[in-house]
Amino acid sequence: MEMIRQDILLGELAPGQKLVVADLKSRYDVGASPIREALVQLSWKKYVNFTPQKGCWVAPISIVELEDLFETNLVLSKVLLKRAIENGDESWELNILTSFHKLCRINPAEADVDLSEWEERHSQFHLALLEGSCSPVMLDLYREVYEQIERYRHIWVCRNRHYEERYHDNGEHEAMMKAVLSRNSEQALALLDEHSQRAVEMIKAYL
Repeated sequence: MEMIRQDILLGELAPGQKLVVADLKSRYDVGASPIREALVQLSWKKYVNFTPQKGCWVAPISIVELEDLFETNLVLSKVLLKRAIENGDESWELNILTSFHKLCRINPAEADVDLSEWEERHSQFHLALLEGSCSPVMLDLYREVYEQIERYRHIWVCRNRHYEERYHDNGEHEAMMKAVLSRNSEQALALLDEHSQRAVEMIKAYL
């Protein structure tokens, strides 16, 4: 499943492209059963769509879906972040510091960057901010929405653009970390809102 997911994220399998099991068998050199199982799992995560009697396609992308996903993600993130700032303990703080340190060690604007590794560290940092919320059900919902956003983020965080057009952190993650660790809810929520809105506008420019 991970190989197909990565090719969808990187645009090797384009939005709207029909996915034929025989073609995927040749592409990945695996049997039909693992391919079918992977496509079912990817459909649960909204990476592919099934149409009865017709087949399977890479899920399309749109500005409407982009805005809906980011709005949903922001609503969940704000509630969880506020609760985390109120309830987070020392281990939560240490996890934030650790995840931020790991994130800072990779520059997504570098030409030879491992974008998959940066994505993993980026998602872990944002999750670390929220894990002190003591809200497991809402965190699960957040993770589901975040996974759907990954395809759109890859449009923004792309290694094929000129350096000036690539994603740059601009100190946003450090500012969020400091606001959260100082338990400044108002500032942290404002920074989170700005971070989300910048992502939406930048991705829309490239769609």
